[in-house]
Amino acid sequence: MISPSFCLLAALLVSMARHSSAFVMPVNKIVSRPSIVPVNAMPEFSTGFLDSVSTLMTADVLDVPEAGGVSYSRASYYTILGLYLLSFPGLWSTIKRSTKAKIKRTTYVAPGENVEGGKGLRQQAGEIMAYMKANNYEVVEAGETIKFRGIVQRSTSQAFFLVFCTALAFLSLGLVLQIQFQGLELPVIGEPNWYLLSLLSPYAGLYYWKQGDRVDDCEVKLEANDDETENEITVQGSDEEMERMWRTLEWQEKGMVKIEGLLEG
Repeated sequence: MISPSFCLLAALLVSMARHSSAFVMPVNKIVSRPSIVPVNAMPEFSTGFLDSVSTLMTADVLDVPEAGGVSYSRASYYTILGLYLLSFPGLWSTIKRSTKAKIKRTTYVAPGENVEGGKGLRQQAGEIMAYMKANNYEVVEAGETIKFRGIVQRSTSQAFFLVFCTALAFLSLGLVLQIQFQGLELPVIGEPNWYLLSLLSPYAGLYYWKQGDRVDDCEVKLEANDDETENEITVQGSDEEMERMWRTLEWQEKGMVKIEGLLEG
């Protein structure tokens, strides 16, 4: 027995077959023909297009150089040159500060006498004395504040580091001058080689070495809280020496929390 749905589907297919011609579109309406530009319009279009390209290529925004000219943006170049000249005096500041200590004042804390494993003020002071004497410091003044004085010897590695930094600075300066004064001819020597300025770099190490050994002062003040559970050590001296001191004596900066690194312990 044939189902009603099958009959309905067959009737629909027959109806579509009868009216299939209504869905067929003529070929000439499907395929679009390309538009044809008149021949007399081509020269005018070509000339206008070339004029537009020429205008863009000569625009100031692109900063395209002429034959034999520079190939960089002058605005960017002079901006970088100005910033460089402003920062270059920092080289002399670095050389000059290498002969002087960077003074810093910091308060550290350590466990007091009433804490398990802690130390009293007398024991803490003896520990500081032993450390300073081991690093060639002598006691200059002893009282509420203990003042130490030591001699920091000249460092060969520091001298070579200053020479290296100065050489890099002069090489970069030579690059700037080489760009700025392209084609410059001087009497007798002709076109200068600005990179030769780097030959002045050894004078930075010589200046540091001539200053000799440095005198370094360090002041230490000890205090304990009312419960004697915490000792406060206030230190004023060289930043480098203070860094070594608190690490060696296992102090902690006041108000800071120590977090152990992954490689510690």
